[in-house]
Amino acid sequence: MDGTIWLWVGFNLFVLALLAIDLGIFHRKSHAVSVKEAAIWSVVWISLSLLFNLGIYFFWQTIAPTSSYSNSEAALAFLAGYLIEKSLSVDNIFVFVVLFSFFAVPAAYQHRVLFWGIIGALIMRGTLIAIGAALLHQFHWIIYVFGAFLIYTGFRMASHKDTDLIPDQNFVLRLFRRIFPVADAYEGDQFFIRRAGRLLATPLFIVLLVVESTDLIFAVDSIPAIFAVTDNAFIVYTSNVFAILGLRSLYFLLAGVVDKFHYLKLGLSVVLVFVGVKMLIVDLYKIPIGLSLGVIATILTTSVVASLIRSRRMEKLEASASQS
Repeated sequence: MDGTIWLWVGFNLFVLALLAIDLGIFHRKSHAVSVKEAAIWSVVWISLSLLFNLGIYFFWQTIAPTSSYSNSEAALAFLAGYLIEKSLSVDNIFVFVVLFSFFAVPAAYQHRVLFWGIIGALIMRGTLIAIGAALLHQFHWIIYVFGAFLIYTGFRMASHKDTDLIPDQNFVLRLFRRIFPVADAYEGDQFFIRRAGRLLATPLFIVLLVVESTDLIFAVDSIPAIFAVTDNAFIVYTSNVFAILGLRSLYFLLAGVVDKFHYLKLGLSVVLVFVGVKMLIVDLYKIPIGLSLGVIATILTTSVVASLIRSRRMEKLEASASQS
């Protein structure tokens, strides 16, 4: 595993400091996040990610002298991994919209759910990345399993509909309700309350459980995709973390218009199939990181542009129909 212990410790302390500042200063009181606030925070998180990427470009060989990557290769690998995870996180937003609507979560409490959901996501993904890196190091053939799984996931995503999601049938949720009492209504932004000497979970904690279990499913899909770009655990981990950190602001920014991205799921499906094929042919031909980045960026840009064009045409047709 490239990178010394102080590098891993330093990065995680940096992330914890960012989260402490976020929750302890800027979001100390529960409130409905406006589009303007979400846009500002999105710029902040993306800027921090790109600054970190720039730091890798200039200092990679200094901080990870045993790595086989050059500075530029490491920077491209981080950017490709970040782009993949950031794009796949948009699929999370579709799910969050359904969950918050299904459980009627007040707007003021949605940020709190996503904040603690991301804390859990960082722990789960860090664990999965460590397991994935160890497996790839010990058993090279695992890469073919990852590749085949990504191709399957890509085709499954292309045929999957958001209406297929039924939050109340979540296994974790049903199991929790059997073993722990749950309050009937929301109690502010609290996850647990005491009533008549009994500890009760609130519906807000139920939503958090579903968010966490759903993210675990997404992590199983997305983490192998980043390993298709690089097998460097530190780059996989950091690109994943930065993408996840910006997920909350991205949700509040796009939640109202996410239905306009008609072809994004199809684009993400093609990306997953591409990285899956890349894994399967790795011993025959290793696709350069720069080329992978270009292909992924082209697919995603095409799907977004095509989606916006379709949305504009549909709006014009609706306007014409209403006038007539």
